[in-house]
Amino acid sequence: MRDAAPTTIYLKDYTPFGYLVDSVHLTFNLAQHATRVTSRIAFRPNPDATDRTFFLHGEELTLIRAAIDGEVISPDISDKGLTAQVPDAPFIWEAEVEIDPGNNTALEGLYMSNGMYCTQCEAEGFRKITYYPDRPDVMSTFTVRINGDLPVLLSNGNPTGSGEGWAEWTDPWPKPAYLFALVAGELVAHPDKFTTRSGRDVELNLWVRPGDEGKCAFGMEALKQSMKWDEDVYSREYDLDVFNIVAVDDFNMGAMENKGLNIFNSSAVLASPETSTDTNFERIEAIIAHEYFHNWTGNRITCRDWFQLCLKEGLTVFRDAQFTSDMRSEPVKRIHDVIDLRARQFPEDNGPLSHPVRPESFQEINNFYTSTVYEKGAEVIGMLKRLVGDDAYAKALDLYFERHDGQACTIEDWLQVFEDTTGRDLSQFKRWYSQSGTPRVKVAEDWADGTYTLTLSQSTNPTPGQSEKLPQVIPVAVGLLGANGDEVRGTEVLELTEAEQSYSFTGLASKPVASILRGFSAPVILEHDHGNAERAFLLAQDTDPFNRWEAGRSLAQDTLLRMITEDAAPNADYLDGLLAVLRDGDLDPAYRALMLGLPTQSELAAALHESGTTPDPLAIWASVETLRQATAQHVQDLLPRLHSEAVIDAPYDPGAAQSGKRALGGAALALTSRLDGGAKAAEEYAKADNMTLQLTALSCLLRARKGEAELAAFYDQWRHDRLVMDKWFALQVSMAAPEATPQTAQSLTEHADFNWKNPNRFRALMGSLAMNHAGFHQTDGAAYQLLADWLIRLDPVNPQTTARMCSAFQTWKRYDADRQDLMRHQLTRISETPNLSRDTTEMVTRILGA
Repeated sequence: MRDAAPTTIYLKDYTPFGYLVDSVHLTFNLAQHATRVTSRIAFRPNPDATDRTFFLHGEELTLIRAAIDGEVISPDISDKGLTAQVPDAPFIWEAEVEIDPGNNTALEGLYMSNGMYCTQCEAEGFRKITYYPDRPDVMSTFTVRINGDLPVLLSNGNPTGSGEGWAEWTDPWPKPAYLFALVAGELVAHPDKFTTRSGRDVELNLWVRPGDEGKCAFGMEALKQSMKWDEDVYSREYDLDVFNIVAVDDFNMGAMENKGLNIFNSSAVLASPETSTDTNFERIEAIIAHEYFHNWTGNRITCRDWFQLCLKEGLTVFRDAQFTSDMRSEPVKRIHDVIDLRARQFPEDNGPLSHPVRPESFQEINNFYTSTVYEKGAEVIGMLKRLVGDDAYAKALDLYFERHDGQACTIEDWLQVFEDTTGRDLSQFKRWYSQSGTPRVKVAEDWADGTYTLTLSQSTNPTPGQSEKLPQVIPVAVGLLGANGDEVRGTEVLELTEAEQSYSFTGLASKPVASILRGFSAPVILEHDHGNAERAFLLAQDTDPFNRWEAGRSLAQDTLLRMITEDAAPNADYLDGLLAVLRDGDLDPAYRALMLGLPTQSELAAALHESGTTPDPLAIWASVETLRQATAQHVQDLLPRLHSEAVIDAPYDPGAAQSGKRALGGAALALTSRLDGGAKAAEEYAKADNMTLQLTALSCLLRARKGEAELAAFYDQWRHDRLVMDKWFALQVSMAAPEATPQTAQSLTEHADFNWKNPNRFRALMGSLAMNHAGFHQTDGAAYQLLADWLIRLDPVNPQTTARMCSAFQTWKRYDADRQDLMRHQLTRISETPNLSRDTTEMVTRILGA
């Protein structure tokens, strides 16, 4: 048996809840296996509702007592909640329930992590705490009393009372239940304060387990920078007297924006130079900003229903990207975002898991916390800003905050403020929210009598549930370059709204070279057959940093595809262009390091599949290795200079200046290791004084099939640091040779430190297995079976993590018949597992239905 047949929920069926909630009072009597939760909730009929059924969500609860206006009742209880007869007037609902946080391994609701009580209520975890209308459009103020023998007792809002064994918190701002939070434990605070622009002091605390105090300073500084940035850029001021962050080891997500009490995965907030890489620091800075920015775009204004998830997440991802661009390098940030979009969202948008930015239906909402909702949702915000302009965007946001503060809103509400501000009809633009798939923009060019004509056509392939696609509004940023690289026309945004449109540029002395989709102005696939000579020109001359990088990336992809399909040699134009970029000391070191990157092996597999060629993962891997070796040989005379540029004679700083130099030095070390067998990497490992340098050197050694002694020393040095040990597990699988990958992963699952119930540790190992393209797709299917075995084992413990990891199989139909059969077998085996969760059932069913 499995969970009851999943129910499909549809956007079109939305109706408001029959009752409004004026106030919520909760009392928690904490006990590891028998926590008692008493609720006292003031309801009144909702005049806008047509259905007055009184249904409260509730799962895995033991009801002790229920009463209405003080009179004990016996409600009808199911495994999804309860119903009761209630007055057609305001009334007080009271209930007492018992829950078992100690055995809550799903990490939803109230659970325990290393002796600490903590919560995760988004999307539907509050129903595992008490009976309540657990939906985002039901908003109320909360007062919470916590009784327990732990020294730190935290909840949302402001502290309003405390004594020995108890604390009370009141949140004056109405919120939905998914933003509720509670933490209790043996914790130490890293305190600070922030003075808002109106002169109000806000108490800041970053709460950690004893021993982690030395990893808090960067996170606190990032929080203060975020608060200041949101005031300066969006005029948003913090609205409570205290802002708390708590670091938790067992957490399914990166972090959670609970009002006034953000709960963070430890990996997303704890950092020190010795234990964290530059990438970790930048990620932490961005996640802290993201969760803080949710205070207005997510908390003060939330989403009406979970179909509108992109309203809060897309906007907030866009805002945190703006923040990172301002704190660091805008071109480098944009390139990183596009790399991630193409690696994660494009496969999702073009496979069996494809769905619109605003889905029309779901069975399990946890399965829609996706790259499409988050990253593509942010791209939609960026396009909207590009179309209306910076000033109109700022005015529309001001109106959005003014009009909808304290409300649960929809995409229609969001677009309406832009229409009201600009007078522009956005009905066609709205298709970005309803139409799935990645649009393809095809380019055709014509030159005659001083006029350059650019013809753009758009199409989108069919996706599950959507066979017919309509034209979308696509902003295409274009610049024109002369033969010497000078701009003959600066960047213009062309609006592609029809299936095909032409744009003419007159008065030109000679045929220009077009730089198209500058800044990646829309999340589309550009089909522009302009030849490698023109790509090489753009790599050398383009004045748009993104498109200069894109030209190199396109050259690299074309080179690799020809190497794979035609047994061609590495392209000399690509290697020469790369050398010229690396020599340019005026360029940002981080930008030069990015230029050395290649398309992922998964991207190459997708390109081969789209061209009608069945991808061979081992052939792809071999070609990538050959090109990397050729690159190392081609630039070897420059490598000593790059190493010297990376030397930093100053204390460690995770900011853009130093991290860029380390990125370039790391890229140079990877190339050097291909020439000297890892000799310099061994030297660098021995003298490394921060985790970025140490892990970079160790990676180079493992890639060179060396470094056994260093790997053992790394373990001995860091075996007691849980976050560094995640790196140790991930690195070995990531760097393993393809033929050794499944056995490497299998051996690590038997290691004493493989705590598979911890999401970070499970993702470190199994996520790295899935990302090692050639290793995962070994012809014997050993990696497929290993991952399936562990997903079957994890599902009854943590369905949410299991379901998300199933996406490793989403591209199974790209490959040859034998590999397809092997993956289909494992997917079927998962689907036929007794008592499979609805989370995993939905994911596997969608993938198999490709």
